[in-house]
Amino acid sequence: MDHAFSKLAPVAAPVARVLLSVMFISAGWQKIGAYAGTQAYMEALGVPGALLPLVIAVELIGGLALLVGWQARLAAFLLGGFAVVSGVLFHLVPGFGLDGYEAQAQMINFMKNLTIAGGMGMVVAFGAGAFSVDSRGRAAAARPLSAG
Repeated sequence: MDHAFSKLAPVAAPVARVLLSVMFISAGWQKIGAYAGTQAYMEALGVPGALLPLVIAVELIGGLALLVGWQARLAAFLLGGFAVVSGVLFHLVPGFGLDGYEAQAQMINFMKNLTIAGGMGMVVAFGAGAFSVDSRGRAAAARPLSAG
């Protein structure tokens, strides 16, 4: 069975990069289109609205870097950290004091952010894989990081 899965590796990594990156790219574009509303939402939750350009840059640049597999490990590390921080600020903390469905929805969204961070951890560990700028530049991009 492992042999069958190993044959999927060249396809799995680029597909995973696309699936992970599309959320960040689309979120960045949506924030540009709804700039004032997003800024007001951030401020309502105690996050300075002046950080919105940085948030958009992280989502768009990080998402695009991950999509094409350029500096994928660094992009995944930053996006994974971003997913955890934004999950805490926009889902976990606001969920405190809520009841029923609202509390459950916030917890689900927080857990999704943690799951995204886990996927990013896999990219950090194993690299961009096939069909990436990183793999064209150096063979190490497709190998796992060594433990020692």
